[in-house]
This record gives sequence, C-alpha cells and structure tokens, in this order.
Amino acid sequence: MKKLMIAAAVTAAVAGAPAALAKQGKAAAAAAAPVAAGMPAYGADKPLPVPNIARKTLANGLEVWVVPRNGVPRVDYVLAVRGAGFAADDAQHPGFAGLLASLLNEGTAARSSRAIAEAAQALGGSVGGSTSQDGITVSANALASGAAGMMKLLAEVARTPSFPDTEVALAKANALQSLKVAETQPGFRADRALSRVIYGEHPYARTTGTVESINSTDAALLRAEHAKRFRPDRALLVITGRLSEKEAMQMAEAAFGGWKATGDALPPTPAARTSAEPARLLLERPGSVQSTVRLGRPGAPATVAEQVPLRLASTILGGGFSSRVNLNLREDKGYTYGASAGARLFREGGAIIGGADVRNEVSGKALAEFFKEYRKLGEELVSDDEMRMNKRYVAGTYLITNQMQRAVAGTLANNWLIGLPPEFLGQYVPKVQQVTAEQVRDIGKKYFDPATQSIVVVGDKAAIAEQLKEFGEFTVTDK
Repeated sequence: MKKLMIAAAVTAAVAGAPAALAKQGKAAAAAAAPVAAGMPAYGADKPLPVPNIARKTLANGLEVWVVPRNGVPRVDYVLAVRGAGFAADDAQHPGFAGLLASLLNEGTAARSSRAIAEAAQALGGSVGGSTSQDGITVSANALASGAAGMMKLLAEVARTPSFPDTEVALAKANALQSLKVAETQPGFRADRALSRVIYGEHPYARTTGTVESINSTDAALLRAEHAKRFRPDRALLVITGRLSEKEAMQMAEAAFGGWKATGDALPPTPAARTSAEPARLLLERPGSVQSTVRLGRPGAPATVAEQVPLRLASTILGGGFSSRVNLNLREDKGYTYGASAGARLFREGGAIIGGADVRNEVSGKALAEFFKEYRKLGEELVSDDEMRMNKRYVAGTYLITNQMQRAVAGTLANNWLIGLPPEFLGQYVPKVQQVTAEQVRDIGKKYFDPATQSIVVVGDKAAIAEQLKEFGEFTVTDK
C-alpha cells in the first residue's frame, strides 16, 4: 500500500531507520563542523521565501493554488483531499484508504490501467495516489508542453476511477502478500501494537490492513467510499511550474469545474487523546536474537502552539544521526545500529515515539538509556552549541528539500491537510531560529517524561523478560 508520510511538513522520528540516520548524519556533521581558522563565519540561515500564491475557490468549493516558477520546463500538480485518508476507515476496514489510493490510476471510466500509464508517459510525467492519516493526495507531473493534457488526466484519475475487478483482485492479492511478509518483521508488530496503545479506538490507530479487511474489500465498496471521500468542497489543487496564473486557473476550471459532491460528507475526524495510561506489552518472538524496543505516548496536533519547539526538541533528542539517543545507544554503547525518538504530528493529534532494535542481553539497559535521555531533556538546558547545530541542521534540510517545485507543491498540500496555512512554508525556519533552550526543556518535561511512556517490546521472552521487570509488569502476548 502506498502511504504518504508528511515528512516535509513535520519532524517525524521513525524508529529503526539506520540508513536514513546515516544520511542525516552526514548533513548534521557538515552543519556542526567548525569553521577552519582564518575562514569567515557561516552566513545567516535564510528563510524560505513565501512564493506568490494565487488563490481561487471554484464554484464547487475546490480550492486552487497556483505557484508559477521559472525553472525547468515542467509542471507539478498535487490534489489533496482532506478527510479521505486512514482516519476515514471504519473499524472493520483498517488500512482501506491505502488500497483506495493505490487503485485510482488502475482504470477509469474511459481508460484502462495501461492506457493511463501510456498517456502519462506520452506527456512526460506520471500520475498516482498516496495516503496519510488525514487525507489522500493524487500527484502528477508533466513537461510544460503537456500541462493541459496532464491536468485532464489528473482530473480523470481522481474523479472517475472505475476500480476494475481484475485490478482490485490483483491489488488485494499483493496487499495480502505484503501483509504476510510484514507480519514476520518485529518492527511492524511493535509499531502496530504501540499505535493501538497510543490512540486506543481512535481511527489514527487503524493504518495497517488485516486479512479480514483486505478480503472484505471489493470494487463496490471502493466505488462507494470514493464517492463519499472525494469531494471538491474538501479538496485543494496546488499547481506549480512553468505556466502563468491565468493558464493554470483556466485549466483547473476546465478539468475540475464540473466536479460535483454527491451525498453527505463523512463526519470530521475526532480529536485524538492527549494522554493515556502507560502500558507494558511483550510480544513474543521465540528464538529471536534481538529485541525490538518501542516507547510512546499520545502527543499533540500539528497546529498546537508549541509545535515548532516540539519539532526541534525531537531533532535534538532523536531525529538524526547526531541526536542524543543515537549517539548514546549506537556510538557510545554499541547496543544498536540506529535509535530514534520524537514527535509525529497529524491534524487531530499526534504521538511521541522512540525505539531501536537491540541485542537481547542489553534490552533492559537500552530502555534505561532511553529514559535517561528523556529525563535529561526535561531537566537540563541544551547548550548553545547543540542548539545552534540542530537549528542549522533543521533549517538546512528544510530549505534544501523545498528548493524543488514538486516539493513546494507537496509541502503546501500536506500543510493544508494537517491544518497549517500556506504562509507556514516560509515561517518555519524563522520560527525554528527563535526557539529557546528553556522551551526545549519545557517540551521535554511535558512530552518526554518517562513516567508517561508506554513500552512495547518484541522478542524472546525467555531471554529478556527478567530485564524488563524493573520497568513494570508486562502483558505477554503473541499478537
């Protein structure tokens, strides 16, 4: 299933990602490198200029944002549909939105899957859907000469998918095989269990499919859900690239002006909880030579007033190779290939998640080190040097990422999905620079207090159960 991670819009720390950490490490090391003797000091970080965004709301409620750019002869489109993502899935169909998004370009009322692919290729681009907790996005790109044709193809894929029975059957078979493989991975099991602990019955906990949910999905259900979820009055179209505002608006009106909402809209996603009784779970994996450790608790929505300090605190604690938990558990202790911790921010709530894969014999010690770093963040002020290094890393990564027009379109659309205004694109770096060490410490106290963290461990009970006793009584399960 395709999933859209809102990484461009939020600082999300994903546990167990050594490859990503290694890449981040190079950037962080460069940001932290001292200036050679006799060389001028680093220049001031520059904010990302807010582009001139032309905005219009069509008669059917569709918002259209146009960002002309004089660069490569290419046009990028992102159609974001709020409330269509995993949070819209019912309890009987977790992960359904992923199947829905992946099948959008597998057939329409006018074209087959192959015909769609060939049409996109002829225009010099591609089109396809992806999913997040808060919405579904359909992205497309084309050479500037094919801008009008790709706009029509995007509208066709988003508005009139046919969900052919053969394509649905293939997608279901692939989803079942992917799930079967995922179930063998301890990280998948740990993350799924932790998500349930953090969100409880909230739909944010329902992002992974089950055998039952996949088997019970058919073309009729996909068509019915598409009609409910895809509505112009809950959608935003971002267009960026080498074209004028007038041209873009005319194309948008021609392709999407006739789009009508049908039936009642789905209810809005309820607010997720901000606290939960800490849980202790041990998921058995007999014979495992290592344990997968996860810590977590409910967090905050993306629009919370302290979201920028929370993002920076997450980076300092566990958002990169040079973060505290990674340097401690990987570099100093040698317990793991990679450790991470930090915040995940969505429209109606969020989570604080940390974790690592460690050797059996150090499972308890690894948890103790996580808690030590969590506690330190909430008790001691971060040094000026560490603050500067992490601010440069966050700002530099964000600025570099958003130099590309497709990234700008994606960031604007994703920010809109989670409730942030378009101006946030340019406000983020200045806001990061304004964060104080006192704010980071307060964030540590509020969100990283060890007493509020749930623990999920996947591993061999016989090898690690004794080490876990100091952290409380664990419920043992094979689920």
